[in-house]
Amino acid sequence: MAQGNQEENMMTKLCSYAKLASDIVVLFIQIMMTVIEGIIQTLFPKPLKSVKGEIVLVTGAGHGIGREIAIKYAELGSIVVCLDINEKGNEETVKLIQSKGFQNAHAYKCDVTKREVVLQTIEQIKKDVGDVTVLINNAGIMPCHHLLDHKPQEIIKMFEVNVFAHFWLLEAVLPNMIEKNHGHIVALSSIAGISGLKNLVPYCASKFAVRGMMESLMEEFREEKIASEVYFTVACPYMVNTGLCKNPKVNEKLGKTLALLNPESVAEVIVTSMRQNKTTFTIPSFFLVLGDLLRLFPVKVGQLVKDFLDSGMNVD
Repeated sequence: MAQGNQEENMMTKLCSYAKLASDIVVLFIQIMMTVIEGIIQTLFPKPLKSVKGEIVLVTGAGHGIGREIAIKYAELGSIVVCLDINEKGNEETVKLIQSKGFQNAHAYKCDVTKREVVLQTIEQIKKDVGDVTVLINNAGIMPCHHLLDHKPQEIIKMFEVNVFAHFWLLEAVLPNMIEKNHGHIVALSSIAGISGLKNLVPYCASKFAVRGMMESLMEEFREEKIASEVYFTVACPYMVNTGLCKNPKVNEKLGKTLALLNPESVAEVIVTSMRQNKTTFTIPSFFLVLGDLLRLFPVKVGQLVKDFLDSGMNVD
């Protein structure tokens, strides 16, 4: 009897191992097919999806990247809703869009750190313009100090603008996107959300949080099969010449490779990448590959590369 049980247990284990081996082979084949598919899509990209008629909400639209993104969407035929706490700058963005011959642009003053204000503003936009179908979470602040020189309220404010605002806006617009199975969320993280940088400890933490939030949200939608036509994109630009980088440190020996980016060109990449339904990308593109690659090596290798690049942010 005991011998019979042992043989049965052995057969059960062998079957289990055989099933596991089979699953691993299937997984390997799926990975290889996905890699090949990715290569083909890179060599022969799909046509960019149209954003004509989409209601595009851009936060932080009063200046810099947000303003340029709003202009790009207006030029592509979108209905643009500009959101900013800076009422004057926001109005200037709308006037600039309208001066180019695109009249479907609207300005709303909103403190995106206040949940109730966000919800009320989105309701008003829904009445005035319609349901938001594309959300560009762009608003952000970036004080640069040594960690212990940051005041507590400064850190709290940074997370309210850079992280919590994303949740309030998602709460406001995602339900309708899910109901209609149509929409796109674009969140601006940063190179500072790819790699930790000195003088930017709270900022890096906030931008890593944005990446984590978006990656988790993508997985939640994928695994639960929620609204397959709602897409998510995370943009991670290098330092951009918008005034946010008050005291940048740029290695002049590397020429234009690590020079401050132009807001207009960054906006162009973000809008194009969104129209390609990309999930995560950096500007310049090599930073994403470099960041992933360096994590395969000892920590010191990454530190050596950072020392070689010798770029970042000095204290304000």
